[in-house]
Amino acid sequence: MTNKNIILGAALCMLSAGSAFAQGGKPFIHDPSCIVECNGKYYTFGTGGGGLISPDGWHWESGAVRPGGGAAPDAIKIGDRYLIAYSTTGGGMGGGHASAIMTMWNKDLDPNSPDFGYTEAVEVASSLVDEDCNAIDAGLLMGPDGRLWCTYGTYFGHIRQVELDPETGFRKEGNEAIDIGRNMEASTMMYRDGWYYLLGTHGTCCDGVNSTYNIVVGRSRNPHGPFIDNVGRSMIEGGGKMVINAENRLIGPGHFGRYIEDEGIEKMSFHWEADMDQSGRSVLAIRPLLWKNGWPVAGEAFQSGTYEIQSERSGYALELATDFVRMNSGMGMFGRGNTDQPVVKVEQQKLSEVIDTWPTGNAEVRNGYYMGRPNQRWSIIPVDEAGGYVGGQYYKILIEGTNRALAATAACEVEAVAEYTGADEQLWRIEQCTDGTFRIMPKAIPGTSEKLALVSLGDCKPTLAPFDFNNDNCKWAFKCFTQIK
Repeated sequence: MTNKNIILGAALCMLSAGSAFAQGGKPFIHDPSCIVECNGKYYTFGTGGGGLISPDGWHWESGAVRPGGGAAPDAIKIGDRYLIAYSTTGGGMGGGHASAIMTMWNKDLDPNSPDFGYTEAVEVASSLVDEDCNAIDAGLLMGPDGRLWCTYGTYFGHIRQVELDPETGFRKEGNEAIDIGRNMEASTMMYRDGWYYLLGTHGTCCDGVNSTYNIVVGRSRNPHGPFIDNVGRSMIEGGGKMVINAENRLIGPGHFGRYIEDEGIEKMSFHWEADMDQSGRSVLAIRPLLWKNGWPVAGEAFQSGTYEIQSERSGYALELATDFVRMNSGMGMFGRGNTDQPVVKVEQQKLSEVIDTWPTGNAEVRNGYYMGRPNQRWSIIPVDEAGGYVGGQYYKILIEGTNRALAATAACEVEAVAEYTGADEQLWRIEQCTDGTFRIMPKAIPGTSEKLALVSLGDCKPTLAPFDFNNDNCKWAFKCFTQIK
């Protein structure tokens, strides 16, 4: 008979199957634009026209409409309108580099809305058949000063940048295109803390499981560059710091997009050239966007598992409030001199040894010293039918081996209900913050529509309150139990 020991690791429980990272529904798309929200729905557009719509940011279906066809669009909201940019062809199609970048506006992205209707597309950049640039893969950025930038190009030549008029979407009069990168495509820019970042996709595309796409980045204090990577290489000379590469059965990440949800909560969108668990098709992906030493880093999709939920404030563990039950601890410190006795493993305390001492019915939840005890082990399980949010789905959080569920109360507190029922107050969104910690929020709170997060009120009191990224009371860590033989 094989013994199993429970080891507490400091990393997330990661599943080996690539499909664990897939979005819900039918997220099939190539070259997705940045995700934009419009009247409570989410949209992204792809090569060939059209795109995906989601009611919640998790479950995606086809249905977005974009005229013009062509390749690799981008989308940005400016005021109360949406600017869409796309290229008329792509990637040397037709035997040369002749292409054009077009822009157009729409008031509402819902094809069924009375306000839906695109303006006539206008050309803002172009390239010739034999030019050292292929004008495709538009990327849009509104800078902190209100200036609007468009980058474009492929690894067949230079990446170029032009400035657009944010009122009209036209190219600014007299503005000349400049070269800012090379040896990549699917470029876009973003701004953070005084830095302009140029992101692009290295490698080859459009070859399914053989695609070598990967997303890289450089940065500059100037919107025109030079964009330099983490070891001093210029992106106009082929440099770039890795943001994300292929993972297990997910191949060829490309076409970066940034979505800012709240301060400290950011997402990155892109496509996998091939999801080997979905017939090798190109699929939409959304990951947490983290920042490490001033550089963007792809976070991990949260995975189901059994965890300690640890307060960033104190390091204490979220636990069901129960009486402490002592263990038979073996020799302890006073057994140091008994060196002739065999060394044996002390078994972890089992649920069956303590559950009869626990309170019946709904029970208090608190933070306490972590001891690896059953009242501190939480099984976190996705609830497929509960919907989701941008890049994630809702979870139930149960004491391991029981049906006791973490729940929000009408008093804006938290408790462990005796039985999980699937009620909205028993469902939780778990999102990684830009610093790698986590925000935990109930789907709903009885009696209020206010959006509150799980926070520590002092060292030992968990409650619900507005999320503040700059306050460690609002942040949590997950430490995983892994069964090993």
